[in-house]
Amino acid sequence: MRFGTWCKLCLAMDAPKPDEISHPPMDQLQGLEYCIDSNPSWGEAIAMGFQHYILALGTAVMIPSFLVPLMGGTDGDKVRVVQTLLFVGGINTLLQTLFGTRLPTVIGGSWAFMVPIISIIHDPSLERIPDPHMRFLNTMRAIQGALIVASSVQIILGYSQLWAICSRFFSPLGMVPVISLVGFGLLDRGFPVAGRCVEIGIPTFILFVAFSQYMKNFQAKQYPVLERFALLISVTVIWAYAHLLTASGAYKHRPELTQRNCRTDKANLISSSPWIKIPYPLQWGAPTFDAGHSFGMMSAVLVALIESTGAYKAAARLASATPPPAHVLSRGIGWQVCRKKCSLNLCLLLNATIMKFIEANISQNKLKTITIQGIGILFDGLYGTGTGSTVSVENIGLLGSTRVGSRRVIQISAGFMIFFSILGKFGALFASIPFSVFAAIYCVMFGIVASVGLSFLQFTNMNSMRNLFITGVSLFLGLSIPEYFREYTTAALHGPAHTNAGWFNDFLNTIFLSSPTVALIVAVFLDNTLDYKDSAKDRGMPWWVKFRTFKGDSRNEEFYTLPFNLNRFFPPS
Repeated sequence: MRFGTWCKLCLAMDAPKPDEISHPPMDQLQGLEYCIDSNPSWGEAIAMGFQHYILALGTAVMIPSFLVPLMGGTDGDKVRVVQTLLFVGGINTLLQTLFGTRLPTVIGGSWAFMVPIISIIHDPSLERIPDPHMRFLNTMRAIQGALIVASSVQIILGYSQLWAICSRFFSPLGMVPVISLVGFGLLDRGFPVAGRCVEIGIPTFILFVAFSQYMKNFQAKQYPVLERFALLISVTVIWAYAHLLTASGAYKHRPELTQRNCRTDKANLISSSPWIKIPYPLQWGAPTFDAGHSFGMMSAVLVALIESTGAYKAAARLASATPPPAHVLSRGIGWQVCRKKCSLNLCLLLNATIMKFIEANISQNKLKTITIQGIGILFDGLYGTGTGSTVSVENIGLLGSTRVGSRRVIQISAGFMIFFSILGKFGALFASIPFSVFAAIYCVMFGIVASVGLSFLQFTNMNSMRNLFITGVSLFLGLSIPEYFREYTTAALHGPAHTNAGWFNDFLNTIFLSSPTVALIVAVFLDNTLDYKDSAKDRGMPWWVKFRTFKGDSRNEEFYTLPFNLNRFFPPS
């Protein structure tokens, strides 16, 4: 028998019968206790909302702690930036859950903005300012101006529905690397940070995994306490343990980096915090505008948009919702606010050309969409958070860990963010938790989000060499290219893109430092050019197509309809 004939015979014998498939693909994850529109009791919801708030504190403190000293700010300035970041994050989270995608996602500070922000910090005109506090104020105003201008990118994408159009080129296969690398791409925020203080990082990880997984069946009055509140219990125990080590003098003669990551009194947040302080727009002064700074910041806005797209799809799966349709995805990158009698005050921030476009479409009674993330970044610029906004990946992971994807829980966490950002002393108390504790929790949360991305492979044919090629190459390049950019930057103190045009350097270096962005570029390009006409079924498009439009699946209306009967004013496109 010829070898080719034997191969065909083996393939025929190996093909599984329908009743032999033990794990058929499923639209929604099973085993979740509460999905997006079901709610636990008020007491449980408040406690879980507080848990989400504690988790959101990690990034809210880490980013200002890194940036503010570089800008010349004091501990008092750092505290105000942390408060502002939490306050605006709470507002943006409420807007997102009410008028955006309506998915249970926390909006927080983004690391994607680091390259253009550091470029602004090292601008020669700002570095020459001798007084550190004045340098901090002027740098913050420059960052505010760049964020305000850059937010127009997402606002325009929302008005024009361009991102909804782009999303039509996405398939389950193309989204696998993007969603997975939303989690895997943050690997340097996990154990490398937890390992800076192994005596509290590793115990936190072990306790959290033990409570949330191995002891999850332990119940008090038929309630899974350890599974639901594993994060709160683990953080409380390790925080007390870390405070005991600090008070006993265990870190007195240790290096400065170790003390900063291990001690509970090193952040100087409590002593520097006011009792009550309400953040307000333009609190640092009038923003300053520079074309180079703004163009560089636009790249970070695009990166945040792509990362949030993957995060939204992961959140939908962990909340037992259907994948958000293109219209809803554009609404989450977008927020519908302009139609007929609506106020155009926000639109005045756009130039005259965009205004004419808006007015013309309003006269034609067409739906308008402003990106809610664009509005969120606009708020970041107006209030002065020091960075832009994106979806908090760690909070999405907590949905899976607790098996509670309720929208109400996230809205309550937004209330905690606003409340404790105003009561400075109380907020600073929780914010003094060592970074290594948060990083240990991230090791689990980021991994959960990454695995959700891999779960989309069930809707594709992974016996296809085409699909194996696209998945493997996009995942590898999504990790490898950003790592090259990081290593190059560490060695040369500037990115591989190093020309006389600073804005161009910031643009390329920001784009290629983001793993999800690189993965989207590679995966979507290959998926839509490599035998795409004959591989619709292999790519998972027959399953995906019913979720691309709002009316494509009856569940979409249940999950994504706007509250307060607003859909009659903003009907789905």
